[in-house]
Amino acid sequence: MSDTPYFHDASGTVRFWVGVEGGNHVSASIGREALRYHFRTAEGVDSLETFGRHVPEIEAAVRRRLAQGAMEPVMLREHDMRVAEG
Repeated sequence: MSDTPYFHDASGTVRFWVGVEGGNHVSASIGREALRYHFRTAEGVDSLETFGRHVPEIEAAVRRRLAQGAMEPVMLREHDMRVAEG
């Protein structure tokens, strides 16, 4: 397995892996639109570049989804990026 994130043209997503407890890795993806809407980038901005600038926040969203019972592969949507206040 390569641990380098990449853009998957057919699905329009950045695919990546997140380290979790026990030294395991979980596969995940986030769509170009989710990246663009959440991080308010212009249309046409490179999705991998946006992903690279926000890795900690995106990985935290994957871990939240896993804690809520999501199964691998975790597919993030724009609303998954919002952190509940409280």
